[in-house]
Amino acid sequence: MINKNIKIELKPFLRWWKRELAFLIPVKVRQFFHIPRGVIIIRPIGEQFEFSYEINKQTEILATVAQDISNAESIKNLINADRFKNAIFVLRLSNRDALNKTLNLPLAAQSNVSQVVSYELDRYSPFKAEQVYFATHVERIDTETGQLIVQLMIVPRNLLENLYANCKKLGIALHYVDVENYPNDLQQLHFSYNLLPVHLQPQIAKTPRRIMTGLVALSLLLSVASLVFPLWLEYQAVENLQIKIAKIDKEVKAVKTLQSDMDVMREENQALINEKITVPSVVAILNEISALMEDDSWLSYLQYSEGQLQLQGESKAASNLLTDLEASDYFANANFASPVTQDKASGMERFQISAQITKPENVENSDATTETAVEEPNELTDETPTEPTVQDVTTEEANTENGTPEE
Repeated sequence: MINKNIKIELKPFLRWWKRELAFLIPVKVRQFFHIPRGVIIIRPIGEQFEFSYEINKQTEILATVAQDISNAESIKNLINADRFKNAIFVLRLSNRDALNKTLNLPLAAQSNVSQVVSYELDRYSPFKAEQVYFATHVERIDTETGQLIVQLMIVPRNLLENLYANCKKLGIALHYVDVENYPNDLQQLHFSYNLLPVHLQPQIAKTPRRIMTGLVALSLLLSVASLVFPLWLEYQAVENLQIKIAKIDKEVKAVKTLQSDMDVMREENQALINEKITVPSVVAILNEISALMEDDSWLSYLQYSEGQLQLQGESKAASNLLTDLEASDYFANANFASPVTQDKASGMERFQISAQITKPENVENSDATTETAVEEPNELTDETPTEPTVQDVTTEEANTENGTPEE
């Protein structure tokens, strides 16, 4: 049984949703309402800080000052300029101050990469977990090998805390810390890594966030109401129509039932008519057999079932009888069902012939005699007149002695 912990993060989803909605807005409209935030990048070089400003992918070197508190006033005057009012501060460490390494992890570690790396941090660096601050960033997913390509950034705690303290003395509140040889995309900082621990990151005021959350919730509520209310009106209209339809539903069902019964009766009548047309009557078959039998031939057994005829008897020339049956329009595929044998006592040939019943083309449908299905003999009373059936003929001729047949 597979057990996976599904981690749902609301913030990344909202950021993605916001970006997708913004894509639908024309560029000029977005530029009118969106004020780009610049980024002030601070690079520690020895005992100095180099300040640069980047906005719209254009970089400007501002100043290089010492990290001591004597420059606090000049730095405050610099960063308090109007164009830096909404700037984001990023401390970018050099390769000498931070370690960057590429890791290959299994796909199972995708949901908790940081936790997996923290357990084996001493394998990836000469430091223990409590000695450093680290951050991870999934660079790509290799589906062919089933691995995650992860970038690991490590910085000693004492180094980062000292740099953070020096920035704080200069009146700078850091937002991000990254590494020179693997810098963050300044246009998408929300999807970047951050070496700055959570307890050192600037706290965001909760009141504006609550107001914004309330406005978003209200807008969602109004959006849902605008979608649901028309549907509710349509539902009411449908309910009224269903009430009207229910009044005549019984009559409609009765008409449908009557129509269905009529269709069934029509199909049954057509089936009977088709059967009567395609199969000759039993009386006609018996008349044809009587006409084909010569005085030197007689039957001891006759069976007619499902379009098949079985004849048993004796004849001086059984082959002639077979030829006559084959030539008749009532029979087809006539052949001997078993070899012809010679009766030594009478000198006659014993035969067993099978044939298929066919409908002659020159026999009109109106002249066909009504026939009954050949079934097991039914129990009949003395008062019920019946016509002779095939079974009656079979029984009568079977009881005849092996001599001259009854005419």
